[in-house]
Amino acid sequence: MVNLPSIENIWDISEHNFNEIALKIFRFQAKNNLVYAQYLNLIDQEASKIDHYTQIPCLPITFFKTHKVVSGDFESALIFESSSTTGMGVSKNYLQNVSQYHHNCLQIIEQKLGDIREYEIFGLLPNYLERQHSSLVSMVEFLMHHNKQQDGFYLYNHEALLDRINTSTKKILLFGVSFALLDFAEQHTTTKEITVIETGGMKGRKKEITKEEVYTELKTAFINGTIISEYGMTELLSQAYSNDIGIYTGPSWMKVLPRADNDPLSHAVAGQSAALNIIDLANLHSCCFIATDDLGKVHHNGQFEVLGRLDYADIRGCSLMI
Repeated sequence: MVNLPSIENIWDISEHNFNEIALKIFRFQAKNNLVYAQYLNLIDQEASKIDHYTQIPCLPITFFKTHKVVSGDFESALIFESSSTTGMGVSKNYLQNVSQYHHNCLQIIEQKLGDIREYEIFGLLPNYLERQHSSLVSMVEFLMHHNKQQDGFYLYNHEALLDRINTSTKKILLFGVSFALLDFAEQHTTTKEITVIETGGMKGRKKEITKEEVYTELKTAFINGTIISEYGMTELLSQAYSNDIGIYTGPSWMKVLPRADNDPLSHAVAGQSAALNIIDLANLHSCCFIATDDLGKVHHNGQFEVLGRLDYADIRGCSLMI
């Protein structure tokens, strides 16, 4: 029986021990995650023959829509669900322990911004608030409670949000979905120093524009603001945060690897446009090894960009198990 590391041990991962811990978790999940085990069998991959994390096959993310992707047998404390913009159903992530997810998020964001208790936190997340079981809302709500502040969520009342921003006496942190931030920017400006975390989300709400264009428009509203982005998803328990030009850095227990966009089992060259595979070792109780539907570039130092989405929703080969 493989003894899995705890979430606290995951936070201590470095380049020195990443491979050892990733392989330990991989071998556990290859045996105890029925969906992943079946996928490995169908693509003829034996866990015992893999000796480096770059060789570990990644599970196509579509399976989170069609199967219950869990490692081991446990009663779910909470189920996170994605939105459905394609009409193909929602992804579900079954959490064994919600507190572990929250404190993992806290570790990551404090690595980026420092002590989060120095901030007053606001959320301009209308589409997330209008549905249940959002991992993003759960994270932001936890951060607010961690700071012992009253609810700071806003739907479409931009004037009330602007007033709170301008009267705050603390550092300000605003989480916002892209279309809502752009709507705010069309009508309002503020000179307050503020950190804006743009969380994506334009599909079906506004014309798709580049990340650079989003940043440029937001800078006209948040004149003294710092604009960064969050890369996260229902299927991951960890997040990556960008710098002010859209280059993302993940925590030490998360790696992003490029793959050819037409073959889920192939590798691609760093620095070139490719589909993105994610290793998130915080996904102890689901699957740590995920082939996403995102296109991007992975730099040689491990940082990455997100350029868009694959043209098709399902990675080839998924139908083998559906």
